[in-house]
Amino acid sequence: MPWSRVLTFTDPLLCQAAILSADVEILPTTKEDFEVEITQVGADRVWLQGLHASAPTVCTVACKPERQSIGFLTESNSSPLQHCGLEVLPGDIIVNRSDVIHRRSGHDLDYGSISLPTDELDNAVEAIIGCEFVEKSDRRIVHPHPQLMARLLKLHRAIGQLAHDTPDILQMPEVLRALENELIHVMVRCLADGVGVEPTTGDCRHDAILAQFEEFLEANPDRPLYLTEICAAIGVAERTLRASCEEHLGMGPIRFLTLRRMHLAHGSLLRADPLKSTVTRIVTDHGFWELGRFSVAYRALFGESPSETLRRPADRIAIHLNRPSSLVVTEPGYA
Repeated sequence: MPWSRVLTFTDPLLCQAAILSADVEILPTTKEDFEVEITQVGADRVWLQGLHASAPTVCTVACKPERQSIGFLTESNSSPLQHCGLEVLPGDIIVNRSDVIHRRSGHDLDYGSISLPTDELDNAVEAIIGCEFVEKSDRRIVHPHPQLMARLLKLHRAIGQLAHDTPDILQMPEVLRALENELIHVMVRCLADGVGVEPTTGDCRHDAILAQFEEFLEANPDRPLYLTEICAAIGVAERTLRASCEEHLGMGPIRFLTLRRMHLAHGSLLRADPLKSTVTRIVTDHGFWELGRFSVAYRALFGESPSETLRRPADRIAIHLNRPSSLVVTEPGYA
């Protein structure tokens, strides 16, 4: 069944749970107020998504293998975007894959994505270009023909605007089917005719190092970690790990570790019952043992003390359905 929704989030954990076609971890990098508006439309085959994010973030993304998706900047004045250490420019298309990747952006990011089931993409490619798609498996960014990209952006904007203003129109089967078919056609042409940017050997090496780094952090969530220990565990030199993290994350490994754990602790404090939990227990569960230093860093990032976060009422986490759709709504992002 078709569906659409427009959502506004002020909590990164709720926001990341709503993202379509991928498992995402969102880490705001400043203490500015986090606010993201997401517009989502689902047809028979295509899922379309557009978002505006106000604050700088670094994201870890694992795309779901059953769907093929592409992403792109939707506005020419959008914040710069780095994808796996590569700069994404207006007019570029990101080819998303099922491996874990990292993205980082500044203020006021305008980003869109389109996805459809992988087998549907294969069928569409064969129908549109007359042969099987010779997958250029290592392409991360594609430079499509400007006219094709302009058509893709125009369609993406038009469908998003309908979801905002007149979602009833998308309930008309002939309208949605026509838009979906045109979107698939232009998407396939952009991918088939575009010039791809392939990673270098160094890029692939850095990808592998970041994957090992993430795995080690996941395996050791509740104890202090030190750079020499991390490097020994994943078998790389400190200089190499630093270079990989700076390229993909825009920061060194210890700063990323601290930022990630700060946000995890923040989420736990927000959701904890102050009558049953303590700041000390929650903080130490996330690997912080120097509580005074933690409190100073926490206040600098979130603008309040850990105890103030713990005591705030449970309804403080905001998710708003700005424009409830008249369509039948499913919840693919929350599955």
